[in-house]
Amino acid sequence: MIVELGMPGVAPKPAAHPDDPLRWGPTFPAAADVTLADAQMRGNLRRATRTIRDKRLAVTAELPDWEALRDAGSAVKADVMARLPELLEQLEASVTARGGVVHWARDAAEANRIVTDIVRATGAREVVKVKSMATQEIGLNEHLESEGIEATETDLAELIVQLAGDLPSHILVPAIHRNRDEIRQIFTDRMGDAPPDLTAEPRVLAEAARAHLRARFLRAGVAVSGANLAVAETGTVAVVESEGNGRMCLTLPRTLVTVMGIEKVLPAFADLEVFLQLLPRSSTGERMNPYTSMWTGVTPGDGPQEFHLVLLDNGRTRALADEVGRQALHCIRCSACLNVCPVYERTGGHAYGSVYPGPIGAILTPQLLGVGAPGGDPHDPAATLPFASSLCGACFDACPVKIDIPSALVHLRERATHPGGRAAPGAVTAAMGGAAFVLSGGTRFRWAGRAMALAGRLTRGHRFRRLPFPGSRWTVSRDTPALPGRTFRDSWAARRRRAGRGRAGETR
Repeated sequence: MIVELGMPGVAPKPAAHPDDPLRWGPTFPAAADVTLADAQMRGNLRRATRTIRDKRLAVTAELPDWEALRDAGSAVKADVMARLPELLEQLEASVTARGGVVHWARDAAEANRIVTDIVRATGAREVVKVKSMATQEIGLNEHLESEGIEATETDLAELIVQLAGDLPSHILVPAIHRNRDEIRQIFTDRMGDAPPDLTAEPRVLAEAARAHLRARFLRAGVAVSGANLAVAETGTVAVVESEGNGRMCLTLPRTLVTVMGIEKVLPAFADLEVFLQLLPRSSTGERMNPYTSMWTGVTPGDGPQEFHLVLLDNGRTRALADEVGRQALHCIRCSACLNVCPVYERTGGHAYGSVYPGPIGAILTPQLLGVGAPGGDPHDPAATLPFASSLCGACFDACPVKIDIPSALVHLRERATHPGGRAAPGAVTAAMGGAAFVLSGGTRFRWAGRAMALAGRLTRGHRFRRLPFPGSRWTVSRDTPALPGRTFRDSWAARRRRAGRGRAGETR
């Protein structure tokens, strides 16, 4: 039963992730200070996100029932969350009946241990991987490496990131922060079989990666994948991708291991109709994915002869218990919210310090880590993620399953600043307490307004770029707005007096 799954534990710490597999690095503001200074990265991001955004708008406009599809996707996801335990038990029964083996993982450590044991049982020392956010979340590659097992990413962008010793910065396009010249240099330096005359032409780079991966596809006995969707009714698992590398991994090796977040389940096979229209249009701006692979258990003599499905909790049960925050579990990993977010476009994915960047990461990561929950660490860097947003609402408009990300952000801000239902001490808490005192009384509010108006007249409407502490906490990132020389109450009273004199003149 899902309700018996535990809270996320701490998996072995990979070298690239100094804290734990799900997140790394400092707070969002500190990390953003660094990434904002990278002009090359910002230029790469701006071009890429705008291109994807324009393509998405074009293909979604073709469908007269696009909003109805979004409503349908949202309804299916809400239904899944309402009866997730029974759907997961049904999925387990369906997969088992068709020759697969289902494993339940409470946290990252347990999931890594399960996958490692499966690989060791086959005698393999190498695995090929389909792009998977879930395996990044648990730090599977690093764990396998520590156990002497080589994991090769076969998605082109993931391969670039892996060869560079880098971290992904986008859900859909992990190497979106790299341009073609940088990729050519990475291949030349890190890919041992790269052609000596390699150029930065995209076709040439893709051909070099194809040749590099071909031998690994043919010799690998084990493949590891994630899952975009899984159907409880039939036990069918689906992976959608654009390069064909996934199809190679899902058909050639004898053993296939799929690590799937428990929220990816769907009730019925007919539900695929909705999501296979929503996902490609929202992610790559395509009408359909070039490769949609679906398998149900094992088939003698065709494809993998051993299939293992690892159902991963790792904090999802805890998120499910939050009636507002559980919306994050509706996510289908399309990345549409990243491509429209003004904050993400300028800071990039690395600033979020998580395998889940952008608006969806700002609400998903804190919940998986338990930020703001009883026993959670109020000083965790992930507690700053809900504040990494302007609350403009563009993410909600773009989300294909209508996740109300702005509302969830506000909710999580409340949890981060009021752990256990009480405000944490600090400058922000003190300022909000002072504001509450002033705003809760008409007389106090009136005199505060007049004091601000007096300050406005003394400063003659000037804006200040720098103020001494504690005002420097504001001016470090923005100017102080000019203060008005008159309050609204005074302006309104003057207007009424002028209007009264005008009426008196008319009667005379």
